[in-house]
Amino acid sequence: MALDEEVDWYDEQLKQSVEKDSACQRMLAIPGVGDIVAHALKQWMGNGQQFSKGRDASAALGLVPRQHSTGGKARLMGISKRGDARVRSAVIHGARAVVSRASKKDDPLSRWIQRLVEHRGFNRAVVAYANKMVRFAWVCVAKKERFLIRHAAAA
Repeated sequence: MALDEEVDWYDEQLKQSVEKDSACQRMLAIPGVGDIVAHALKQWMGNGQQFSKGRDASAALGLVPRQHSTGGKARLMGISKRGDARVRSAVIHGARAVVSRASKKDDPLSRWIQRLVEHRGFNRAVVAYANKMVRFAWVCVAKKERFLIRHAAAA
């Protein structure tokens, strides 16, 4: 009983922290980003200025494939798993929730996810969407822009 009350207190503190931060508020519009993911990404990313583009943020978190290229032939391997494992795990869990429910929706982002699941499989689609989530989050933090689903489809 006391443990539940303590967890509730921490949840309330997290919610208040997210409500005060405008970047976190912008990130909450991204599918798969809730209070925990928004707070974790904001704490990890800071103001986002250390990254020149969203791909750099995603690479720093370890959500892009390792590349071993030689002789003009590119070989892409699994994700590199660099960066903060706790933040990467939170982002992956948020992405997993979105991918698992994408088949029930018909917006452009869900159709993109459905095509990925069909061609690459569920887990690869989860990582691909997690990569996209971090890129969207970087735009929300560094560029101070709001997430719009129609822009997500074009990305």
